[in-house]
Amino acid sequence: MRDIATAQPVPIILDSEGSEKRPTTVLGVIPARLASTRLPRKVLRTIAGRPMLAWVYEAASACPQLTRVIIATDSEEVANLCQQNNWPVQLTSSDLRSGTDRVHAVAQQLPADIYVNIQGDEPLLKPEHLTALLRPFAQPSVEVSTLKVVCTHEDTTNPNAVKVVTAADGRALYFSRATIPYDRDWRAHDGQPRDNAAPEYWKHIGLYAYRKATLDRFPTLPPSILEQTERLEQLRFLENGISIHVEPTDYDTIGVDTEDDLHRVEALLQRA
Repeated sequence: MRDIATAQPVPIILDSEGSEKRPTTVLGVIPARLASTRLPRKVLRTIAGRPMLAWVYEAASACPQLTRVIIATDSEEVANLCQQNNWPVQLTSSDLRSGTDRVHAVAQQLPADIYVNIQGDEPLLKPEHLTALLRPFAQPSVEVSTLKVVCTHEDTTNPNAVKVVTAADGRALYFSRATIPYDRDWRAHDGQPRDNAAPEYWKHIGLYAYRKATLDRFPTLPPSILEQTERLEQLRFLENGISIHVEPTDYDTIGVDTEDDLHRVEALLQRA
């Protein structure tokens, strides 16, 4: 199988003519909200001897396509940890509802061409994820990108593992916590798949990259019905006609939302 995620980076196209007139600036932003509902203070939780945030920041900083990486937080405690470790940090309002809103707040202070939303609860992040995430911007028509990985059998029916269905050109058709596509021909009586080819399921990895103009549109759009129903902020883009290009990667991750997630990630990192 071709190593999708580690293929060579391609140039980011800034203008409609397909030529770069100046160096592209790509700002990586790590939203690090402390008041997580399901696992409070998770970005500060220790994993294999280090705070979760340290794993994320180190991996993001190792991506050569990022001009700069900054942590965006609403917590003085997180900001203090950043300052102790010389990690760039910016305090943002605790009223911001989503990671995209927090990235947008940083974008009002720090100019860039592309902004990368790097979830602070992804300690298995690799630089290769970010290289893959930025690859679609070789097409000047791409406004937003994200990632997908082949879904394991266990995650196919897991509502915490978001599934994505894409068009032939890589554009997202829909994201859902449900099992999509639904295989109508599954033979329920014996639990066996249909005789012809079964559908391939893809898990969404919640990293995003946005062009500046598209990121600026996000907070001007009201929360959408589908977004509120699924509790998936990316659906706001789709409901307002903004395409999301979904790039495949070979590398799965575990977004840490529970104590069980924390232990699974720690076991993996300790073996690495």
